[in-house]
Amino acid sequence: MADPGRGSDPTPEWLPDWLRVPETTELTAGDPLRPPPPPISSTAESSTEGAYSHSVAPTDDASTKNGFTERPRVEILVRPEPDRTVRRKLRGIHLFMITINGTLGTGLYWRSGQILELGGPLAVLLAFLLVGLLAWAVMQCVTELLCIWPVPGALSVYVGTFVDHELGIAVGVAYWFTYAVGFAALIATSSALMNFWISEQDQGLSVGVVYVLIPIIMVFIYGWIEVVTGGIKITFLVVIVVALVAITAQGSGPSEGAIPIFKEPFSYDKDAAPNWVVALLMSLSIAAFAYVGVEIVAASALEAKWPKSKPRHPSTPDDNPSPETLIGRTVKFSAIYISVLVAVAYTLSGALASLNIPHDHCALPRLSWVPYPGCNPAKPTSSVFVVIAGDAVRHGLDHAFNVFLVFTALTCANTNLYVASRSLFGLTSRLDGGAGQPWVLRLLAWFGRTNGRKVPLRAMVCSALAFWWVPFLQIKGGTDTTTPIGMFIEILAMMGSTGVVIVWTCQCLAFIRYYNCINKHRYALESRKIPQVQRWNYENNDYPYRSHGQPFLAHVALCGCLFLLLVCNGAAVWKSFNILPFLSAYLAIFVFLALWVFLKLFRGAKWSLSDLSDRERVIKIIRHLHELRAGTS
Repeated sequence: MADPGRGSDPTPEWLPDWLRVPETTELTAGDPLRPPPPPISSTAESSTEGAYSHSVAPTDDASTKNGFTERPRVEILVRPEPDRTVRRKLRGIHLFMITINGTLGTGLYWRSGQILELGGPLAVLLAFLLVGLLAWAVMQCVTELLCIWPVPGALSVYVGTFVDHELGIAVGVAYWFTYAVGFAALIATSSALMNFWISEQDQGLSVGVVYVLIPIIMVFIYGWIEVVTGGIKITFLVVIVVALVAITAQGSGPSEGAIPIFKEPFSYDKDAAPNWVVALLMSLSIAAFAYVGVEIVAASALEAKWPKSKPRHPSTPDDNPSPETLIGRTVKFSAIYISVLVAVAYTLSGALASLNIPHDHCALPRLSWVPYPGCNPAKPTSSVFVVIAGDAVRHGLDHAFNVFLVFTALTCANTNLYVASRSLFGLTSRLDGGAGQPWVLRLLAWFGRTNGRKVPLRAMVCSALAFWWVPFLQIKGGTDTTTPIGMFIEILAMMGSTGVVIVWTCQCLAFIRYYNCINKHRYALESRKIPQVQRWNYENNDYPYRSHGQPFLAHVALCGCLFLLLVCNGAAVWKSFNILPFLSAYLAIFVFLALWVFLKLFRGAKWSLSDLSDRERVIKIIRHLHELRAGTS
């Protein structure tokens, strides 16, 4: 819903920038909407990105208003080093497809079958629907902050600014770890999917080829290739849904053995859970893996192209939005609606799958630590859709579905490497790597530089090679979790999905503290005319996006994330204790907390949250974030 005071623009507020009428045009250097450049200096001339000024407007008479004295105009010049910036060239369609590629991965095609086997058809619907609502609530919080400050390492910056500096660093490390591990795990997944056609002995070459090709794509032809592959993946999903509908309608699948939702809704795997409620809690934890990626727009926003729009009714100042306000149009649609679209796709696909296969079908993927004697499918696959296609009398349909899955895994791996590299770049690009700094900081700062094409190549290579051994280790040791290698790989993969939920939790906490902060200091922010943080001022259209139901929604999302981390993840050991699900659920949390404590001790920091009680400090913090945004424009 559009906010009051938005002007008479007839274009719907929810419409993405790349579908709006063609009144958006590029700004030239002389356009009045472009931020003014600073005075020419030797530093500014040597910067390929330029520098922009951030100013505080003076009052007419420097009088006191609302108890606060207006300060004179101050010019702050932001001059980032040229090799610590990326080129802002991604449009809204790029951000949308990058997020689609990172979210529509193997989570749907693998996890839906696992949930169906564990908790039955009703658990499939509830798990995808409830976790989808949680993802939407989290993204409401992230979107509001992201529309104001689309900065490098945004998720880390928000937590570090409004919660705790060391916690923000830990969030950045956890986010990088999640997608660096995810890149390697998805290549291993694509290798496992190829078991449908080739033997394990022939997989080493394919893994090596993928490891070489993906970084090349990342450097030279990334961008529009995400649009193409994202479109193909959406088409694949539509084809699978249509095929499932056709199989269901014609009765060519094993429908006589299927268990409709209304017939036995509370069926579950009695070997894995003591009752259906516990099975549902375990299903929620599994479904969370499928939603990893809905927040990717925050990682790619640092390369978002600043949209420039000619005002339709320039007669009033409110109809002449600044570029800082317009940047919200680029990221808003993807950030808000991806979680909704994914939830609908997952829930619909899972419901159709549950109508075409019984929950105890031997070929369905199962929990790796639970023994299932007597189940040995002829063709190894972990996708319920491939199983349904194979059981249906459609020659070659299962092979076609498996091609879809391999393509999905590889393109998702490509996006995971992109996110990991941008996360590492955002985390290290602001570090001081000059002489006199500790060697650790100099090394980390080295990864925060870009090449001549403005690509963070160092961060990308580091992210690609950090876990390069995982796919080869899986080929050698297999996926049998009774072996040390199989157990290690399983725990490593699950730590990644747990890491994202940890990041979600911290984002909700950051938004709550931000919301309380600007409300507490609203009169100071109004008096100083601090732009883009006056959430309560509906007469001013410079606030890019107001999320729904705040701050209640943020508190609900925070509680939901904590429930998912602490309760749902641990439900797997309620029937009988097993070290594998216990470590998969809680090792990431232990490591994250240990990293936070280590950073506190290493930096000698105070054991307290960021001080947001002083209005002068808060204004300084907000101005710094504005400057950080301007420096990357």
